[in-house]
Amino acid sequence: MASGKPLRLAALALALSACAGASSAAEIEKPLGVVELFTSQGCNSCPPADQLFTELADKDDIVALAYHVDYWDYLGWRDTLSRKENTERQYDYMRAFGGRSVYTPQAVINGRTHVNGASRTAVDGTLAKLRKSGDGMQVAIKVRRDGDGIVIEAGDATATSVSEAPMAHVVIVYFDPPQTIEIGKGENGGRKMTYWNAVSGIQTAGMWHGKAQRYELPASEVAKKGGCAVLLQSVAKDGLPGPIIGAAFVTRPKAR
Repeated sequence: MASGKPLRLAALALALSACAGASSAAEIEKPLGVVELFTSQGCNSCPPADQLFTELADKDDIVALAYHVDYWDYLGWRDTLSRKENTERQYDYMRAFGGRSVYTPQAVINGRTHVNGASRTAVDGTLAKLRKSGDGMQVAIKVRRDGDGIVIEAGDATATSVSEAPMAHVVIVYFDPPQTIEIGKGENGGRKMTYWNAVSGIQTAGMWHGKAQRYELPASEVAKKGGCAVLLQSVAKDGLPGPIIGAAFVTRPKAR
């Protein structure tokens, strides 16, 4: 892990310490997949996707993360959970996929492809297809409390992951507890929606080079976070996000 980043490590420690006593979901070393939903409170096509996402967020074998974007705010309602960094991540995926525009609701699956986030058939079918083709989670990720520290253990690479991602970033994603929002204006004005796993921060904690590696962080303080997840994500030479080859929840609230 890079030195000279005390503030970043302190923030990471705070989030991870809040995750001590991780749920059983953290024990799933290779989940079915990662679903990253790009959504907005101001998009009238998003409520069905948000509802489907609630079901995905309740599954122990899916790491489901919701990125609220800000480019629909001009329609009359500012998304209360939106972050410009979420929009930037979606644009990075757009460039990685060779696209020309972004849209909502978009579900990015395993960092490899994208589908309409409101389509249960598309989301479930893509997860199953990627698992069958070997493009699911390939590297085991373990998260555990060890005394005053939180330990993240990334396993050895498989033959497939070595060929396509000889190194990857260890990414920590923080997300909020569930929030019920009354939308006052815009295309969804009058609706009351409950949003799960809304991403509130994302940072790189280190590098993985294909061999089993342990990342230990201090956990001396407690921060109130809704939850956090670990993604092992390859990055292209141009810095754009690539396939996610490993993932785990550190902790999360349950949807039901």
